[in-house]
Amino acid sequence: MEESVSLLKAVKEVFGCGEQDVRQYSPLALAYIGDAVYDLVIRSVVVERANRPSRDLHRETVRYVNAVAQAQMIHLLLGELTEEELAVYKRGRNAKPYTFAKNSSIQEYKQATGYEALVGYLYLTDRMDRLLALVKRGIELAGMKL
Repeated sequence: MEESVSLLKAVKEVFGCGEQDVRQYSPLALAYIGDAVYDLVIRSVVVERANRPSRDLHRETVRYVNAVAQAQMIHLLLGELTEEELAVYKRGRNAKPYTFAKNSSIQEYKQATGYEALVGYLYLTDRMDRLLALVKRGIELAGMKL
């Protein structure tokens, strides 16, 4: 049986990326990659659940990939985060974003940015099991079915 390699390790190997101290990344850089990783996780689940037209896939994905839903999830998850995870979330939440989402409050947008920073941090530290567990638990706590 072939040994599985994480996406992060494969990207670093193929593109010759060096090791970086993720703790030195800006919270908005963490949120930037976290947004993409979270989106990929949700899209992966949505596609696996049913082969539908892309319009329907997008409509389902947007239920989970938006500032309001992400703010709700992280609010419900706060008590389950480690000290390290909470610190990363707070750094992301307190960062000064350059833009704001038009369909959410500033507070929700900042909370969603913190959530995405946490997702980015977990991805860049290759803790996909924890990342996926938090995403799944957040969806469950929010009463959303995916």
